[in-house]
Amino acid sequence: MAGWGAFFVSLLNYKTEKYVIAENRKIGILFRLYQLAVLGYIIGWVFVMRKGYQERDEAIQSSVITKLKGVTLTNSSETGAQLWNAEDYVIPPNGEQVIFIVTNYIETPNQRLGFCAESYKVPDGRCQSDEDCPEGESVIAGHGIKTGVCLNSTGTCEIHAWCPVEYGSRPREPLLSAAENFTIYIKNFIRFPKFEFSKSNVLETCNDSYLKRCSYDREHDPYCPIFRLGELVGWTGNDFQDMAAKGGSVGVLIQWDCDLDKDSSHCNPEYSFTRLDMNLNNSVTSGYNFRYARYYKDQSGESYRDLYKVYGIRFDIMINGKAGRFNIIPTFIAIGSGVALLGIGAFVCDMILLYMMNTSSFYRERKFEIINSKYDPLTKEGKTGHRERRSRKPAAEKDLENSVKNPEDISPAENQQPVDTRGPTIPRNTGQRYSAMLSPQGTEPRHHITFSSEA
Repeated sequence: MAGWGAFFVSLLNYKTEKYVIAENRKIGILFRLYQLAVLGYIIGWVFVMRKGYQERDEAIQSSVITKLKGVTLTNSSETGAQLWNAEDYVIPPNGEQVIFIVTNYIETPNQRLGFCAESYKVPDGRCQSDEDCPEGESVIAGHGIKTGVCLNSTGTCEIHAWCPVEYGSRPREPLLSAAENFTIYIKNFIRFPKFEFSKSNVLETCNDSYLKRCSYDREHDPYCPIFRLGELVGWTGNDFQDMAAKGGSVGVLIQWDCDLDKDSSHCNPEYSFTRLDMNLNNSVTSGYNFRYARYYKDQSGESYRDLYKVYGIRFDIMINGKAGRFNIIPTFIAIGSGVALLGIGAFVCDMILLYMMNTSSFYRERKFEIINSKYDPLTKEGKTGHRERRSRKPAAEKDLENSVKNPEDISPAENQQPVDTRGPTIPRNTGQRYSAMLSPQGTEPRHHITFSSEA
């Protein structure tokens, strides 16, 4: 219990710093290098690069409007000549952040509801007898409902479906190869609610013909949001014609990094383009396609349709950004973190000096000192010594009296110098420098203490 009592009593002790100047070049150089590194980090990285003195807003609000323009003509053996404009090849046509442009297709015209053979490409539709085609069962990944009849001529089940089923194959060359000359207009509005700041990626001008004749250029015309599809796909590192044959997915990122301490003209959008679908060794995961149909009615009122399996390029338009403006609170936080890092350097150097060197015990004896005024014999003489100091004459008068005193009048007792057991008296403003010097003649350290008065 005595040990625990001493521990709890020690919690009531107060510790104060004692500054010791250690003349150790290695520790001094290490400490100064660390200070320079911290200052370089705070000034160069935190304030200059990261702008740590600014308040940030990354909750960007945005709206995107897209439009496509371009016309092309296709001519196939099944349907003949067909004219394609934006209403035909843009899905959806209203213009959103995700749009799809048709570049290739397989058409199955004049499908009517009836009975026909399932495609041999569908594994679940193959059969050898009627037992392999249970009536009323749907064909897995197929086109219709089994009727219970196996057609020996095709080796597949008879189905109730839109007939004939899709039978064509994808053209190797894109039918809408001229789509690379189509243009896409991407209009973007952004707002940072914390700073009440809004801007658009379109040049603010009253010239109505500007958008009709401009084309995006990163250097010369960054505020023209009209892109040519062939160039846009080329910026992803891919060829438009290759992608148009099987389809693909392209990401368009608009990045807004705005320093609101500067003029708003310095807040400009930065575009980046990348291909999002995998295109490794003609993987089955690459490409983009889906099906849709157009429905009609003949003169008798019977419905029929044209089925399209379309391949094309999907554009995902993504908006990201942040804005910053000077604020005193993050400035103080950045400065405080720098001061804390400087304190870590002083702590590490203390650990090295006091515990990791051959002369660590010498430095520990000088740095740590326990003081108790109740039991220190020096404090008992405190009041007497104080009165003696107050009754002393000025130094100049004292020196004059000593200089005129007759040497014969000095008694042997006075001639004997008193021995001060307390050691040298050090003024309050005097710093203490300690250095440990090793004697070259032996391994025993010889301790050298230098007292110096600093103005």
